[in-house]
Parts: sequence; C-alpha cells; structure tokens
Amino acid sequence: MNPRLVVLSGPQEGQTFPLGASDAPPFRIGRHPDNDLQLGTVEVSRYHCEVRRETDGHFRVVDLDSRHGVFVNSRPVRERALAHSDLVSVGTSVLLFLLDDSAAGASSGERPPEHPRAVGSTVARKATEILLLDQTRVDAALPVQARIARELHGLLRACQRFQGTLEPEELARRLLEEAAAVLPVARLAVLLWEAGQAQPTPLAVAADGEPPAPLSEALLAQVIADQSGLLSVGSGAVLVAPLVGNEGEVLALLHGDSPAPDAFDEDHLELLTALATLAAPAVQNALHLRSLRRENRRLRSQQLQHDLVGEAPPMERLLDLIARVARADTTVLIRGESGTGKELVAQAIHRSSARAEGPFVAINCATLSETLTESELFGHEKGAFTGAVARAIGKFEVAHRGTLFLDEVGEIPLGLQAKLLRVLQERQFTRLGGTRPITTDVRVVTATNRDLEAAIREGTFREDLYYRLKVITLETPPLRARRDDIPLLARHFLALHGKRLGRRGITLSPAARRCLMAYPWPGNVRELGNVLERALVLGDTDTVQPEDLPAEVLEGTAASGQLPDGSFQEALVAFKGKLILDAWKSAGGDYNGTASLLGIHVNSLHRMIRRLGLKDHLQS
Repeated sequence: MNPRLVVLSGPQEGQTFPLGASDAPPFRIGRHPDNDLQLGTVEVSRYHCEVRRETDGHFRVVDLDSRHGVFVNSRPVRERALAHSDLVSVGTSVLLFLLDDSAAGASSGERPPEHPRAVGSTVARKATEILLLDQTRVDAALPVQARIARELHGLLRACQRFQGTLEPEELARRLLEEAAAVLPVARLAVLLWEAGQAQPTPLAVAADGEPPAPLSEALLAQVIADQSGLLSVGSGAVLVAPLVGNEGEVLALLHGDSPAPDAFDEDHLELLTALATLAAPAVQNALHLRSLRRENRRLRSQQLQHDLVGEAPPMERLLDLIARVARADTTVLIRGESGTGKELVAQAIHRSSARAEGPFVAINCATLSETLTESELFGHEKGAFTGAVARAIGKFEVAHRGTLFLDEVGEIPLGLQAKLLRVLQERQFTRLGGTRPITTDVRVVTATNRDLEAAIREGTFREDLYYRLKVITLETPPLRARRDDIPLLARHFLALHGKRLGRRGITLSPAARRCLMAYPWPGNVRELGNVLERALVLGDTDTVQPEDLPAEVLEGTAASGQLPDGSFQEALVAFKGKLILDAWKSAGGDYNGTASLLGIHVNSLHRMIRRLGLKDHLQS
C-alpha cells in the first residue's frame, strides 16, 4: 500500500502528500502553518480536519469543527472511513485519497461509486445525530457558496435595517442585533470614537447590558492608525472593526469579545468588518445630523434666554416652540405635570421677547381666596374691604409693558374668571373698590396641571376663558418622557447645590446613575433636584452612591429590577416587600388591617405597594 493524498485543485494543486506509517500522528489539514497540509484560503479553518490511521490499517477523515465543513464524494461528513479513490473537499481544494498506485477513474473527475452495505447489516440514527435537525451542523455542512450566500443575505438585511432612522443610538442597536445574529460573541458594543480621548465611549451595548472589556492601548492605536479590523487572541478573543467616514476618519468601533481564545477565526473578522463598513455611512449621516441639531440649538440658545436644562427630543421641540412664541405677544397656556418647570418656560418666553426689559410678575392663583386673588390681580382702593387701609397696586399694573405669569390658573374662582376674561379682551380693568378704568399693556402667560376640559364639563371653569387662554399651548414633558436628560440634569443639580453647600466636584457613581435612570420620578425635575440636594447634604464622599438616595428612589428602582444583585439596598427592599406581603396575608387581604399591623397609614401602604411593584403579588 502507498496511502497518500493528491491535491487535484486548490492552492497546492498537483502536490502529493504521503500519509505515513501506522504509528504516525494524524495528518492535519487547515489554514494554519502548523498543519501538515496548509491551504491558505478564507474558506478553510485554522485546523479544518485530519486524516487518522486506525489500528486495523484503515483511514478515517474527521472534521475538527470547521466552519465550512468537510465533504467526501460531495457529501458533508463529520467523520467517515475513507476508501480508495474517495474525493475529499476542503474549501476550494479537492483531495484524492489513494491506497495503491491505481487511480483509474478518479483522476478523470468521475464520481467514485458508492460502497454497498453488507447484506444483513443495520444502520441506526438517534434524533440527536440527525444532521438536518442540528442548525450548527447544517451551517457547518453547507458548501462554501451556500455559506457565502447566507452571509450576503445577512449583510443585505443589515443594510435594509440601517434605513429609516436618523438617531445614532438606534442605528447602533440595529447594528448590534445583526452582528450578534451571525457572530459567536459573548459581549458586543458600538463605541463612539473622538480624537484625543483615551478610550471610546459606548454608543450602544448588546441586550445583556455588559460591554466588552476595554481595548488595550496598543490594539486601539493599531485599529485607529490602520483603519482595519483586528482579531486578537490572548486569554480570550477580541474582535474589533472601525466604522470609517467618507474623509477617512474613524467614527466608531464595532467591538466584541469572548472568554474562549478560539471563539473567532478570520472569517468572523471579515464578517464583522463588512458589517462595520456597511453601517459607517448611515452612522456618519446620523452623527452629522445630530451635530447640526446641536449647533442649531446652540445658536438658538444664544437668542433664547432660559434656564431650562435638557437635550432630549421632547426638550428640543419645547425650546423651538418657546423661541417661536417669544417673538409674538400672544397669550400662552403652559400645561404639564407639577415639577416639570412651567415657570421656567414662562420666564424663558419673557426673557426672549421684546418685553425682556419690562417686569416679569408671577402669581400663584392656588394660594389666594377670591377676594385676595382679585386684589392681587387688579389692586384695591383704600377701604375697599376690611383691612384695606391704603391703596394697593395690582399685578396687572406692576407688570405694565412686561409679562404677567398666572400659575395654577385653573384654581381661579369662578366668579373672578369673568373679570379676567374682560381684561384679556379689552386690556382694561378697575381696582377693587375703584371706579376709574385703567389701561394696561401686559402679556399674559398662564400655567396649570389641571384638566381644564374636565373642569369645563364640571362647571368650575369658563369655556370662553379657556379658549382665550389657549391661543398657544405648550406642553412641558414629564421627566419619564426624557430619561436621557437625567444624567445631564443630575450634573446640573450637583453643581448648583454643591456650590451653595460648599461641596464642589461631587460626581454620580454608575450604580446611583442606574437608580436615577430607573426611578419613575412622579415629582419630575423638582423631585430630582431635591433628591440630589439631599444626597449632597447626607453624603460624605466625593461620589453619590445608592445609599445616599432616599428609600422611595431605591424602592422604585427595585421594582424595575435595576438594583445590583446582593447589594445592601436590594436586600433591604426585598425585606420591606416580604414584611408587607406577610402582613397582607395575616390581615386576610385587607388594606386597613395590613397598615395597622405594620403601624403605618393606609396611604403610606398604598405608596409602598406601588413603588415596590407588589400589586400583582397581592392579587395572586
């Protein structure tokens, strides 16, 4: 016998490789130089397969978990005994297996005949051994052309998904989804790169929320300098590919890793680099549009004088409306939940208007009785009512040639609403107890958190006044609708209160930031400011930690599952929940009885149940 492999096609075409003596090690084939037969094409894995000589002298080909599979006589195999003149396909190479010096028929390219089974033999297959039921084995068994077609389809799908959005974060998330679908990565992220920074910053992280380990300085420098994808193998494996802009600048990095050193090969690197290349134009356009928006906002803010903090889309829309509204003298109704900054919006309208040199006068209509509200608005003459010992100038007179802000306008008594309507229509009023009409030049801006339409139906608010006030309506978004602004607002409040309290340079820890982002903020921006002021007063480190936050924030965070497992805060919240559930069972499912057992008011019990997310547990 003369066992050998003859390369019929491929990089080593025409070469013959003897398979050696009976005690020789397996003959290994692959792309790596350590192999006995090196086939340097991308379709071949580093260690693709090997031919083993068994104790009975027969030879067997074994697939070493290659990516593109091994074929014997055009059929995919994982392991198979070889017969004389069998054809073994590895990538684009075809190898002829010979045992003796006769190779008739095989070299002519004809398909070798099938080897019939012996009469009476039995073949068994378990369900776990069926090729067609194992997606991993099917992928490995696909011929090279089919695998390329499959990957091209994935790239086409990715290109289609990159259309229709202009937000960088959303584009990055879609890119991660497509990459995770075709690559065996453990962690994956899109990292935003800006020249001069030590490390890129995450633009989006795969669904598990864990970013890959930071890139080494050497690897990062090489990717940026060469603008090429890299595969690095150490204690684990790292894949990274740059997203390069039209002018050759690196915009971002697509970065994945795995704890297994052999998790990736060059084919994975090519696929990752292809995805990054296809995504780069869309990401560049989105980043450019964001830059234009920020520049537009900066230029607009130079004209728009305000103390509002926020960059989220709802705030961008609000600032744009304020800039437009400020140019006119139209009456404005500001609607929104308590704590969303309605008075700051009113001040921004005034400071950005032609009346900026005039006075800004604010009055809270909810704090005054009907008589006092009328006196506050229009003034009174001496003796107009008990206690009116002198003439008083009303807010409409004080705000002459300026802006009058009526906060909580929905609380104005019904009897006074007709007088307010007349002033808005005729720009004249009479002091309480007076007879001489007074003309005023004032812009009226109002605000409310009430449902004025419901108040009209209930008969507590005049419909004609409502339509006179809502010539232009602005909505202040609740904080839960602009969560991306929470870190920005947190830095603002830490700097603001830190300066006043003598605690400058205080920062927010990542764990505290996650708590703030997860909490629903029923009190909106005002509540966030109060929480951070409390943290500055009670904290004793340079970083705000979760333990510096009030219990209701931690409880609300726990309901969303954002507290770290095993943390003190997580254990404390879990204990509170258990106390409430135990008391609920003991009280037979009665709220008052449960509150009594816990020694708290029933309203407090309802709030704790809501914050801890226990409602479903009580009903089960």
